[in-house]
Order: sequence, then C-alpha cells, then structure tokens
Amino acid sequence: MLARLASQRFLEIRQAFRLSYQHLDTPDNNPDLPLEFSVANKDKVKEILSHYPSNYKQSAVIPLLDLAQQQHGGWLPVSAMNAVANVIEVAPIRVYEVATFYSMFNRSKVGKYHLLVCGTTPCMIRGSREIEEALLNHLGVKRNEVTSDGLFSVGEMECMGCCVNAPMITVADYSNGSEGYTYNYYEDVTPKRVVEIVEMLRRGEKPPHGTQNPQRIKCGPDGGNTTLLTDPKPPPCRELDAC
Repeated sequence: MLARLASQRFLEIRQAFRLSYQHLDTPDNNPDLPLEFSVANKDKVKEILSHYPSNYKQSAVIPLLDLAQQQHGGWLPVSAMNAVANVIEVAPIRVYEVATFYSMFNRSKVGKYHLLVCGTTPCMIRGSREIEEALLNHLGVKRNEVTSDGLFSVGEMECMGCCVNAPMITVADYSNGSEGYTYNYYEDVTPKRVVEIVEMLRRGEKPPHGTQNPQRIKCGPDGGNTTLLTDPKPPPCRELDAC
C-alpha cells in the first residue's frame, strides 16, 4: 500500500516538473511570430560575437539571450530564443535549455519595472518577506504577476551579493527597451521605502540607487566608522618609500 502511494506521488511530481518546462503556444508567444534584432542591436550582436572564436559562436548564448530579453521588454518568447539559435547556428533546443535553466531569463511577461526581492538568508533575516509583502499589497498583484497598467511586476531572486546592506531589491528597468536598459540595486530598504521607490518610478523619476540608509556611506558601517579613522601607519621594519 505504502509503495503504491509512494509510486503514485513520484509520478505526480515528475508530471508537475514536466509541465513546468513545457511550452504551450499562445497568441503572443509562438514560433510563428517573427522577431529580429533591431538595427542597433544587430551591431551589438556583432560586437558580442567578436568576443568568441568563430567556431564557438554558441558561447555567446547568454549575452545574446540577455540582449533579446532587453529588446523584448524583459521576457523571452519562443521566437526570441529561435532568433538567438539562428545567430549562433545551433539547434533551438540548445538555447531553450539555457533559457529555462537560469532564473534571470523570464519566459513570461514582466512589467516595465521588474522588481526583484532578494530571498537569500541574510535578507530574509533582515525582513525581505515584509519587503515583498509591502510591494505586493501596494501594487495589488501576486508574485510574478503584472499590474494592469503593465508597469510593475514583482519576483524573487537569490543572493544579489550585497548581504552587508540587507535587505535589498533590484529593479530591472525595461521602460526604454535595450537602448535605455538599467539594472539597479536598492539596499537597506524598508517596507515604506520600497513603496516610495515604486511611486517615484511611476512618476518617471529615477530613485537614487545603492543604500537607502542616510546614515551609511555605500557599504560602510551604519553611523560611520568608529575605528580605523586615519590612514594606517607603515610597519617600522620596512621603508616603503624605497619600493
């Protein structure tokens, strides 16, 4: 009996994983929709390819997918992945398997401002769940949903590499396409501050990125240094000027 239940549960899990990676054509995401890189981005494609040997074009798959995502408003439809496969001369499945593996590639629509909350342990300890809840409640969406005006979506990202200034969010700004694409960190945020950042973006303003704590300079200590207030003295056993 237990073996049968375990086997059934295993099949359910396998089916769930299979469906999560299965593509279903939709009116705005199907291989019949033409997509080419813009004139400006074709020059960028050439520049990206120049970084790799001509017989290793496939090595450019990640930067080309990133460029395609920027051009397409922050997400990768099948036709965008096919365009990349055509450029690097590989079977489309080789591009699909990269795009479905890395979390920075979005395979469904996102807002012009894609708000990503860091969900790794230091940020969780410092209140990242409250940060996400404040964003979702203020925007009236669930995670990975897009607001009705198309401006905002909220997602989660693992470690953004600035744990000392936790909690933090990243804003991927697709409002001007790949020509004006920006990707900025906002650190030391609070539930109140992330809502203020959202409203500044809504008004077309550019919030100052980096730490949002006025008592901190970049990644320095809150309130300023209490030690190492002067330049360190050289060791007495060596004449550094002689080097």
